[in-house]
Amino acid sequence: MDIGGNALFFAAGVAGGALSSLIGGASLVTFPVLLASGLSPMAAVAANTLALTPGNFLAWIYDRGQLPKFDRSFFVLNLVSLVGALFGALLLVATPTRLLSLIVPLLLGFATLVFAGSRQIEAWIARRAAARRSAAGSTSDHWGATNAALFPVSVYGGYFGSGVGVLLIAVLTIGSGGDYRTTNVLKNFITSLNSAVACGVYIALDVVVWTPVLAMMLGALGGALAGARLAKVVPREIMRRAIIMLSALLTLAFAWRYWL
Repeated sequence: MDIGGNALFFAAGVAGGALSSLIGGASLVTFPVLLASGLSPMAAVAANTLALTPGNFLAWIYDRGQLPKFDRSFFVLNLVSLVGALFGALLLVATPTRLLSLIVPLLLGFATLVFAGSRQIEAWIARRAAARRSAAGSTSDHWGATNAALFPVSVYGGYFGSGVGVLLIAVLTIGSGGDYRTTNVLKNFITSLNSAVACGVYIALDVVVWTPVLAMMLGALGGALAGARLAKVVPREIMRRAIIMLSALLTLAFAWRYWL
């Protein structure tokens, strides 16, 4: 890979890391860049996951005091999620290249729709969680109620991952008592563990192209720090709409590339 290519991966990492701190949706930028560079869809997914994993770990470590008590039900919750992520990563590796190429525009489109509708999704789940707690007559955590929904979300996270943060927040709201800060740090925690499992699969099966991974990883870490500062001044709604429009255009571009 030449210097220009590495610079592009680094810049994409900076943009993705900053977006992760500002509004989320880092993969909606980083993954298309990896694809456009000529990597196969499988290699692009693997590189994208590895590049963003350190940032996920830093996010939950920063706010780790908000994690729930690590009791039996919470342990089961994490185990269900890890098994789902492992299954998703193995499923990705087992998917034929041609089939994965056809699926990529659908995955990007789905991630874009999830990102665009994140507020509505989270609000709907929050209402359902409140109704469940009211019916139960308790405000305690109900992690067991989230397992059925968490497993398929974790499978998706291990398989592709873009937009999974929104889905995790929506699902975890059921058991967190509606506390957004707890839900968010738990989302980062589970995303980190799931990403680590997926990365282990990709490394063990030798599907990782390391040069773009390392360049993008460094950029993402720097971008995350910059994004934390920019979050104080950048209009979030304008950024959100710009990412939705860009992602929609990229979805159409890759649909043209792989379907026509």
